[in-house]
Amino acid sequence: QVQLVESGGGLVQPGGSLRLSCAASGFTFSRATLRWLRQAPGKGLEWVSSIGATGDTTYVDSVKGRFTISRDNTKKMLHMQMNNLKPEDSAVYYCATVDSRGQGTQVTVSS
Repeated sequence: QVQLVESGGGLVQPGGSLRLSCAASGFTFSRATLRWLRQAPGKGLEWVSSIGATGDTTYVDSVKGRFTISRDNTKKMLHMQMNNLKPEDSAVYYCATVDSRGQGTQVTVSS
């Protein structure tokens, strides 16, 4: 079955950086559109970024220019480099396919 395991979250000061990773298995990774989602406390699930099978990327406006999604088809890994982090980026971040998502990794941006 589909397995998605996120890592790389943590506590960082405003303006700092984190790199999230997601190890995937159980599906044809190279053909899949992959996404990062996030959920802040008391809020709904929010789409953050997607990367298609051909490497095309899209982002929610609030992270454009700060976050970069990437994929490694050889290692079946999804990544997201997050720079210039803001307190409003604090959330649980999930790696997802079109119909599955992992358990999430916590990102907290605070001084």
